[in-house]
Amino acid sequence: MEEPMEEQSVEETSVKQPQTSEGDQKPAERKKLPSLLRPVVMGAISMEEYEMQYWPKLENAIVQLLTQTPGDYIPISYEQMYSCVYKCVCQQHSERMYNDLMSLVIGHLQRVSQELKSSPPDAYVERFNFAMTQYMQALGGIAPIFNYMNRFYVSSKLNTDLKEELQKLFTLHVAEQHISTLFPMLQEAQNRPFAVSPPTMANIIKTLHSLRPDLAPQYPDLFARFIPNVLPQASADDLPRIVEETRRWQQELLEREGFARGETSRKRSGDELQTKPTPLSFMPKNSC
Repeated sequence: MEEPMEEQSVEETSVKQPQTSEGDQKPAERKKLPSLLRPVVMGAISMEEYEMQYWPKLENAIVQLLTQTPGDYIPISYEQMYSCVYKCVCQQHSERMYNDLMSLVIGHLQRVSQELKSSPPDAYVERFNFAMTQYMQALGGIAPIFNYMNRFYVSSKLNTDLKEELQKLFTLHVAEQHISTLFPMLQEAQNRPFAVSPPTMANIIKTLHSLRPDLAPQYPDLFARFIPNVLPQASADDLPRIVEETRRWQQELLEREGFARGETSRKRSGDELQTKPTPLSFMPKNSC
């Protein structure tokens, strides 16, 4: 009676062993793999590495973009800069990188504003236009470099757009600091034709209108020259005023710029003209 029981116990143990060794151990090993790999990926870039290696590269590229002359091309590897931003965002350095970018740009704009305040009056408008054009061109390079940060941090967590925030910085630290000085000069230049070149005047007004549309009602006559539908629609009662303004502008052109009105090149009188015979060399020889 004892022998069959021993055989049964051996069979039961032999049946249970494959289930524990093959079915239970492999899933346990598979679950351990992601947990072992995860710390290696997320801890690849430390804060010290960000400060010493990654941010200096980005900072150098941003400074070059902010200080380049409008129309010039600086050989910057956008692929390399984008890769730096991508790695920093993936390693949870988005907030630090965003704050570093804002601080760098604010410092630059504050220096630009201070330089404009020390500009002589005859060069003030041109220098303001240069600084504004230079900055807007720089945004065309900075925004693409930080596009990945904009998508996964600025837009998703701050609910805004990076380029819009950078434009607001120029409005706050430069434009609003010089409105009280700039617009009186523009109004004075409006009364003196060509005191400011038309392309410069148009660029300043159009750019400021995109940054601060609320300025148009404060200076309607100035903005109406370059921005459509700023003034209300004209009526029949406004015609005398429009005619008078047109006449005044024409008179200023005559007096200040030396334009002549009427006949500008007089023909010689009839007695001074000599009738020349028409040459017949072009006619065929056998035409007669």
